[in-house]
Amino acid sequence: MKEDSVLKKLSRDWRVVLMVALVIFSVIAIGPHFDENGQFATNLQYGLDLQEGSWLQMEFQAEVVTVQTGQPLQEIAANLSEQLDAEVLPVGPDQIEVRMPMTEAELRPLFEQAGAEVVAVNQGVSKETAESVKRVLDEKVNSLGTKDARVNVLTGLNGITRYVRVELAGVDMETANEIVGKQGKFEIRVETTGDQTQHVLFGDSITSVSTPEKDPHYGKWGVSFTIDEAGAKAFQEAAISSNAVNDPQNHELIMYLDNETVYSAPLTVELANSLKANPVRSLTATTGTGDEGLEKAMNLEIHLRAGSLPVDVKVVGSGSVSAALGDYFKILSFLAAVLALIVVGVVIYYRYREPSIVLPMVMTTLAEILILLGIARFIQQLDLASIAGIIAVMGTGIDQLVVITDEVLHEGRVPSPSVYLKRLGRALGIIMVAASTTIIAMLPLALMDLSTLRGFAIITILGVFVGVLITRPAYGKIIMAILSK
Repeated sequence: MKEDSVLKKLSRDWRVVLMVALVIFSVIAIGPHFDENGQFATNLQYGLDLQEGSWLQMEFQAEVVTVQTGQPLQEIAANLSEQLDAEVLPVGPDQIEVRMPMTEAELRPLFEQAGAEVVAVNQGVSKETAESVKRVLDEKVNSLGTKDARVNVLTGLNGITRYVRVELAGVDMETANEIVGKQGKFEIRVETTGDQTQHVLFGDSITSVSTPEKDPHYGKWGVSFTIDEAGAKAFQEAAISSNAVNDPQNHELIMYLDNETVYSAPLTVELANSLKANPVRSLTATTGTGDEGLEKAMNLEIHLRAGSLPVDVKVVGSGSVSAALGDYFKILSFLAAVLALIVVGVVIYYRYREPSIVLPMVMTTLAEILILLGIARFIQQLDLASIAGIIAVMGTGIDQLVVITDEVLHEGRVPSPSVYLKRLGRALGIIMVAASTTIIAMLPLALMDLSTLRGFAIITILGVFVGVLITRPAYGKIIMAILSK
């Protein structure tokens, strides 16, 4: 009867009910099952350490030049772009990005001729260009259906990004190189009559693509791009033959990437009138206003580049993990976690010599791990660093449960309910302070894109939140119900 009264008491406590509900949800999210080959599988996402996959680390072949000059940077960049036959863009109040590999000795005389004094030359690209590269690579791996892919850029304290790293779990090295180096088929067509369209040009006619810009007069976002002379002539001829120059509203310009429509809009009246007389090499595709217009413009920039990167990259590092080695690491990680839980249980039993205390501690820790894995299923890949984070969370969690148990069992006696709640509140306060310091310590690692310990930091922070908000208060109520028996 006493056992029944304890269970009834716990079933009425919302903290315990919440923990049990989250454990059930986590088990469903993890989804343990046997696949078609009869092998045990889950819905958890694994990193390169725990399954077959490859990684590539690439170096940007570009330079960011810090200058000192009284002339407009846009003018200097335009002159250098023409002289070097490469994209040269101002990327800051005193910085110019040269999108080709050059030494400082080669750049200094060129900038001096342009009327600018070189202050510093750093290999890499601006943060904005790096984010553009990241978007292109993200779009590329997502469009190919590649799962568990990571694209990270490493930006230094000076704001210049030199490296980008692509991790593709479940992909061999040959396929990884093909994905990163593959360029999509981009085509522009114009409507003629009905649903018929006429070819205008392919992506190889596009010579440059600008970053999204907002029209200062109308507030609309758009992407400007230029085409070569042959493409401009073909564009003019197609616009005239399709009658788009006279009736632009009924003859839209349609852009395709790998035969899928990525943009469609009629010619502007100004552009239509210009095309009647001369070819036009500079064009702007307008995408709309607000955040939606900006997002469309950013995606269109990627499509106009046909999946190619705005800056050349060079592979400076690569590696792969075989399927057999990944499975071996999975088994070792699982055994390490189970062994840690067993050792913790033995140590706790040696301390208290009371199964009614040890069992709730171990079960609460197990519940915490399940909830943590259920959350990680949606936001974090599991690699060796993440597994280490789970084991660390297990250890700190047991420490905090010991703090709660020792506090409420002060002098080895079970206190009255009112005194118990005061002691429990005091123990939870101590735990909150310890948890906040852990979170602050882990934040720098969690925010570092290329840090191999990023997974460790994220799992640790998640574990702290799960413990403080869910499992510690629930354990306090569970142990109170058991001890009062």
